[in-house]
Amino acid sequence: MSIEKLDLVAVNKELKDKTPQEIVTWALSKANNPLVTTNFRPYEGAILHLVVTQKEEMKVIWCDTGYNTPQTYKHAEELIHQLQLNIQLYVPKQTVAHRNITLGLPTIDDPNHVVFTEQVKLEPFKRAMNEHQPDVWFTNLRKGQTAFRDSIDIVSKSKDGILKVSPFYNYSDEELDAYLKEHNLANEFKYFDPTKVESNRECGLHI
Repeated sequence: MSIEKLDLVAVNKELKDKTPQEIVTWALSKANNPLVTTNFRPYEGAILHLVVTQKEEMKVIWCDTGYNTPQTYKHAEELIHQLQLNIQLYVPKQTVAHRNITLGLPTIDDPNHVVFTEQVKLEPFKRAMNEHQPDVWFTNLRKGQTAFRDSIDIVSKSKDGILKVSPFYNYSDEELDAYLKEHNLANEFKYFDPTKVESNRECGLHI
């Protein structure tokens, strides 16, 4: 059955009790051009390890805002090397130094925050998706992160019709900690997203 004709309610019922590994296997059986996105935030090592274990050449889209902490950049380089990731890097068209003069780092209430988010996150992401045209998109969205993420499931459709698969959707932090430990993967908690500020806000990629 083609991705367009999938019954998401039935699919999620089928996958509800499957392991993350089984969910990835199912998704790859449907995919012609899969990819995984990452920002190297906490627990990203788990989803990256999970998908490249089954498909070594998996394209890994990294939209780097330019505002990551030194710890996050170090963590990213370590994971890229350890997992031999096929990184496809996308960055904003304007440098941080230039943007600091024109916009600064707007607060959520600042009208410029919308422009800022478009520049540092949405535009690079749209560019990546337009260039790669995936049919399956692996993410590390999890239940309990935001109100919106509570409303989706393991498998959903993006606003562009891409099949979005979150293998760890029902995992807790403790379960992901165990996964990272089992596979000798580091974690990193110094991550900073300049577009979200608050951890329970959506940045716009998934809505």
